[in-house]
Amino acid sequence: MTAAFARPAYHDALSRLADRHLLRDLAYVGGRWIAGKSGKSFEVTDPASSATLAWVASLGADETAVAIDAASEAFAAWRAMLPQSRAAILRKWFELMLAAKEDLALIMTLEQGKPLAESRGEIDYAASFVEWYAEEGKRLNAESVTSHLPGAEMIVRREALGVVGIVTPWNFPSAMLTRKAAAALAAGCTVVAYPLPKRRFRHLPLPSSASGPAFPPASSTWSPAMLQRSSGGCAPMSACAP
Repeated sequence: MTAAFARPAYHDALSRLADRHLLRDLAYVGGRWIAGKSGKSFEVTDPASSATLAWVASLGADETAVAIDAASEAFAAWRAMLPQSRAAILRKWFELMLAAKEDLALIMTLEQGKPLAESRGEIDYAASFVEWYAEEGKRLNAESVTSHLPGAEMIVRREALGVVGIVTPWNFPSAMLTRKAAAALAAGCTVVAYPLPKRRFRHLPLPSSASGPAFPPASSTWSPAMLQRSSGGCAPMSACAP
């Protein structure tokens, strides 16, 4: 069931968004926007003024396991898809990101503090990775490599192996996410991503721009939250799974 939780009013500057659907404060898991079982949330602030931007869902170990399971379950179908079909989906994601550039840049500036011109540049930069890997994903060819042994032949063949874990930094919250996620998606892998806790908003609009006409239902799982201690140590509380 898609969940929602009580939260204060949003930052006034967010009213400038042309598409308010890009402003997300829940987790996108298995094709649905959800909150954690606890209903807890954490604050995301504007570094320029320390004003509250919004409150974002905080997930725990149980939700992390669900997100990883979703990535694992989606892997077989995503890997089996023709490279050209995956490329077409990634290409659509690239186009949707550019169409929403002004909104995505505004969200980045408000939560991360970059000048708006710098944020616009990063959205272009982030989208370029999606475009590049969409094209490269069509060329997952086997290669012949010169052998170091007489009478031997070596062939390199690239195959999708499973769920890929990625970590994104605070300073390029969009570009470093697409740089890693688009590469894995183009190769046929699914992804579990961990963005910086206080820079969640720039991460969360990406599945919004990728859902609908881009990625198929339940093909992407992205969630905001924080690292929490579990019996196995620190578990990533944020996930993206195609």
